[in-house]
Amino acid sequence: MKKDWLSTLYIVILAIFAFYTGEIVTFIMLGVILIVLTNINRTLKQLLAAVKAKNG
Repeated sequence: MKKDWLSTLYIVILAIFAFYTGEIVTFIMLGVILIVLTNINRTLKQLLAAVKAKNG
């Protein structure tokens, strides 16, 4: 839960900075990359938990 709040804060700060500098497209692309990396991380954690459960 704490990580979600912190991620939201980072996104808001980056959005304000991107709007101020005019780099909206870069902000959107970084957001997409962040979402993809987060999904990969969650999937790898689930796979690790499954392997640990299977091996005992």
